[in-house]
Amino acid sequence: MKTRIDMDFVLVFTLVAFSTCSGFYLPGLAPVSFCEEGKGADDCQTLIQLFVNRLDSVESVLPYEYDVFDFCKDDNERRPSENLGQVLFGERIETSPYKFSFKKDVKCQELCTKVYVKGKPEDKNMLDFLKRGMQLNYQHHWIVDNMPVTWCYDVEDGQKYCNPGFPIGCLVTIDGRAKDACVINLEFNKKNTFYVFNHVAIKITYHNGEGEGWRGARLVAATLEPKSIKNADAEKPTCEGLPMEVPADFDSDLKITYTYSVTFEENNDIKWASRWDYILVSMPHTNIQWFSIMNSLVIVLFLSGMVAMIMLRTLHKDIARYNQVDQEDAQEESGWKQVHGDVFRPPRKGMLLSVFLGQGTQIFIMTFITLFLACLGFLSPANRGALMTCSVVLWVLLGTPAGYVSARLYKTFGGEKWKTNVLLTALLCPGIVFADFFLMNLILWVEGSSAAIPFGTLVAILALWFGISVPLTFVGAYFGFKKPAIEQPVRTNQIPRQIPEQSFFTKPVPGIVMGGILPFGCIFIQLFFILNSIWSHQMYYMFGFLFLVFIILLITCSEATILLCYFHLCAEDYHWWWRSFLTSGFTAVYLFVYAVHYFFSKLQIVGAASTILYFGYTSIMVLIFFLFTGTIGFFACFWFVNKIYSVVKVD
Repeated sequence: MKTRIDMDFVLVFTLVAFSTCSGFYLPGLAPVSFCEEGKGADDCQTLIQLFVNRLDSVESVLPYEYDVFDFCKDDNERRPSENLGQVLFGERIETSPYKFSFKKDVKCQELCTKVYVKGKPEDKNMLDFLKRGMQLNYQHHWIVDNMPVTWCYDVEDGQKYCNPGFPIGCLVTIDGRAKDACVINLEFNKKNTFYVFNHVAIKITYHNGEGEGWRGARLVAATLEPKSIKNADAEKPTCEGLPMEVPADFDSDLKITYTYSVTFEENNDIKWASRWDYILVSMPHTNIQWFSIMNSLVIVLFLSGMVAMIMLRTLHKDIARYNQVDQEDAQEESGWKQVHGDVFRPPRKGMLLSVFLGQGTQIFIMTFITLFLACLGFLSPANRGALMTCSVVLWVLLGTPAGYVSARLYKTFGGEKWKTNVLLTALLCPGIVFADFFLMNLILWVEGSSAAIPFGTLVAILALWFGISVPLTFVGAYFGFKKPAIEQPVRTNQIPRQIPEQSFFTKPVPGIVMGGILPFGCIFIQLFFILNSIWSHQMYYMFGFLFLVFIILLITCSEATILLCYFHLCAEDYHWWWRSFLTSGFTAVYLFVYAVHYFFSKLQIVGAASTILYFGYTSIMVLIFFLFTGTIGFFACFWFVNKIYSVVKVD
């Protein structure tokens, strides 16, 4: 995995040093050596413990813990400590009864037998929940040595796809249609019947350490094949026979025996550092990613050409002409110089704009640092929850720049209610996000989902917000207000200039709507993969591509806003403050429209709770993206306007 991410990073930044580093491991991600029974030591384990994570489905946003489905439980259940990111994403990792001795093959081992007695309400509820899980195609997620246990199968064009999850079972509908995994076996053919995968054939691949300078062996792959088998004798299972049927109608007692087999295979061609590659190679996204980058670069080149033409030719001519003409001629001139006395007139709702810009600055710095660390391999999928933890911690610690930017701009706008400004900067946008998040958490709690955040974690998040982020915002605001207001290159007239009649394209709304199209065009392919990773539970690892797209988005938002700002100033419309923010911020509206399209065309989500959760979490994403892109556009335009009015002579 590390090698793969480093390759992306090298492609983008040509920093070969990162791919050639050796002997460096991320905290908690160092390799573990395994030895045969009787040869173990402190540096070489003999027992392989299989961990289970929460189960999820592409047809439901509600994940559930492993124990909820009444599978075999570990008698000495332990839960490894989870970081903040894992808790927020609903990961619930725990030990399972699947325990193997290294290099000791097991043919057909009984794990446990679950008996469901007709007439017992608790048994009926347990079985109904299991059947509901099979109907919605809930997937197991198992972990061995911090590596997903995958189910590899052939797809079209002879490709092999390795899924980091596998289904708990499947359903043949009342009209005889095999759903989901039921298509893999022709014996799954009985109408209105569920088939539970109660047997797993696990294969563990290891790299032998002999001659490598370390003791024992290291695990480099773990795959399995789920099977449905009805064992005639639960005491002496054979792991052969007809599939294990679970009738839709619970009209007789039912007995399900869970079994497993495990084999070990040596493969010294796979290195421990690249053991995730077989999963990632099966995801054929790289060509599409390069197409996305090329598509974005074409847009950037087009915009850069337009901006360069304005800067080098039109603006140069404008400035030369404005500086040469007499004052009398200037009265008859038209163009952006004519609004010099009004261009820095403070905007309406300056308080709200300064608050948005403070929060946007905080989000921008957080995103930049997070993506940069991800490119270095610190936040790879192997380091579970690290991406979310890093984002939250950075956001909390970046309260100071938010307070500083908001206070400095508010003072520049001539605002005097500094207490209100500081409080709104610290509480408005985070408060909206927390309220949305809290409502979504209530739904998860009512539904009994594992994604429901424990009360203690909610208190911890509030403590981080009010105990660290808010005070840091106050510190930033203190320094922002102590600084003098940003000096403008031209004086503002006392009487506002009348804005002439505008054409359709220079009116505010059409300009704002057009401004978001090009930035969205740069990101929509990358957005598809990000939404897939969130809602379809696919692995996202191409942070090199994502960082490059981030830079392209930064350039595109800046150039599109500068371009439209110039056209509006030429039309003698000097209301550019809010317009510059909303022009690039409108990209978030396109993101929401795309998310709606993705929901109806790509996802198979059913149920009111899942639908509300999808759009609730999407709203948080849209708000954050709105502040992020709007801030980029504003500061690009702010720099541009200051630049052009500082070089023109004004009497």
